[in-house]
Amino acid sequence: CTGPDCTCIWTDWIDVSYPNASDKNGGDYETFENIVNAIPSWECAKVENISCRASKFPNVPIEALGQKVECSVDKGLVCKNKDQVIGGIIPMPVCINYEISVCCVPNIPECVENVTTSTTPASPSPTTSAVSSPPGTTTTARPTPSQPPTSTTSSVPGTTTSVSVPST
Repeated sequence: CTGPDCTCIWTDWIDVSYPNASDKNGGDYETFENIVNAIPSWECAKVENISCRASKFPNVPIEALGQKVECSVDKGLVCKNKDQVIGGIIPMPVCINYEISVCCVPNIPECVENVTTSTTPASPSPTTSAVSSPPGTTTTARPTPSQPPTSTTSSVPGTTTSVSVPST
C-alpha cells in the first residue's frame, strides 16, 4: 500500500491585481493574501514553486522586462511603482500587469502534516528578481526542473535572451 501522491500541482495563471499607473505608491500585488481575498475558494496547502510573467508579454522572461519585481514562494509577486525607472519594455516608471502560477502541494493530511501556517511569513527568499538591464546586454534564464515548461521564447528589442531547459 502506498501513500497519497503529494507531488505539487500547477495552477492556471492567476491575476487578481492590476497596477494603477497614476498611483506612485501602487503597483501589482499578486500576493497569496490578495488571491485568497479575491477568490475565497482558492486553497493551496503549501506553495512549492512559483512562476511569474507579464500578462501582455507571456513569452518574455521577467528579467528581460527591465522592472524590479519580487516573485517568491513566501509572498507571491510584488511589483511596486515607486521601485520602477523609465526604460525597459514600457516608457513609464510604473509596473506592468503580472500574473502568477504556483505549484501547490495537495491539501491531503498526509501531504501537509509537516506544513504549518503562520500569519508571519518567513524571511523572503525571492526566486526571481528583475532589474533594469542596459540595451545590448544578454539575459539568460535557466528555469528549475520543477517550473512549468515553456515552449516559446521571444526577444525584447535591444537585448538577447536565451532560455536553457535542463534535460531530464
